[in-house]
Amino acid sequence: MRYAMIMAGGSGTRLWPMSREARPKQLIPFLNGKSLLQAAAERLNGVVPQERRAICTNEHFRAAIRAALPEFSDSRILGEPCGRDTLNAVGLTAAILQREDPEAVFAVLTADHLIEPQEEFARRLNVGFSLVERDPARLVTFGITPTFPATGYGYVERGPAIAGFDDAYRAKRFVEKPDRERAEAYLATGNFSWNSGMFVFNATTVMEAIRRYRPDTFEGLTRIADAWESPQRSATLAALYPSLFKISVDFGLMEPASRDERLSICVVPMAINWMDIGSWPTYAATVDADASANRARGQHVSEASHRCLVVSDDPYHVVATIGCEDLIIVHTADATLVCRADQAERVKTIAGKVPEQYR
Repeated sequence: MRYAMIMAGGSGTRLWPMSREARPKQLIPFLNGKSLLQAAAERLNGVVPQERRAICTNEHFRAAIRAALPEFSDSRILGEPCGRDTLNAVGLTAAILQREDPEAVFAVLTADHLIEPQEEFARRLNVGFSLVERDPARLVTFGITPTFPATGYGYVERGPAIAGFDDAYRAKRFVEKPDRERAEAYLATGNFSWNSGMFVFNATTVMEAIRRYRPDTFEGLTRIADAWESPQRSATLAALYPSLFKISVDFGLMEPASRDERLSICVVPMAINWMDIGSWPTYAATVDADASANRARGQHVSEASHRCLVVSDDPYHVVATIGCEDLIIVHTADATLVCRADQAERVKTIAGKVPEQYR
């Protein structure tokens, strides 16, 4: 059967002060009152039934997620006692699913992307599921059709087409974040996609691959899964999960699998609008601009200001700017950020410096 797991463990410190330890970025109602996590769950409509969807997140976020998305019961929130990167989130999901359904096929999705249109995403996700259902040895990744020579994303090169499937290919190679010159060359070929970080896997295949590539991780995940339906679940998870080797699914699974003749890595291109909402400049692209290229979510009054992003979660508070250019201003009840737009990557640093009660 088909399942899905949404990875929602990040704290989003580059979106401070909106994103906090108690309310991570995936739960902020950024999208006209809807959160990124809500949008991610809704993308599965018509592809994976509600009862076979799960969220893998930090245990610290469980209560907030239950309050925001009550359709996810406690049993379908996989709470990590600490973050151990994406291979262990995927492996934990696979280990649990394998116990209840050895033929489980599951999608791995993210909770920090804006994706449109929904219909095209669902259509391509269905192709990914069909590929793995036809051959469990396939590991499917989704490639986003690039719109500019991005240097902040990984790339995947398409190989031969897979017969019998609509626009699906063997993956030829993966490339980590390239420099500008190489990114431009990749774009010119028309044969490269951005690596989306979304996948479809067979649960048993994933566990067998982890057993070969990271036997220590396999042992820990298996012991956790064995205790999952027992009173020892929490104690076993707390004791073993923090000891798992911290590594991404790209390096821990996809890279060694690309050299494993027993497995086949496939890429399904997605011609969609895809945006990683990981910082204030990327969030700004989701907000309409006025005639002076200012973008505001909340009350903003401007005089001779240009290219500013103003965000406020207080409907009774107005932010006024005079003669400002290229600023990011974020107002909350207890903290205000003022930042030059070209210094936005340093928000993560300042978030770690503020007093503990404001983090």
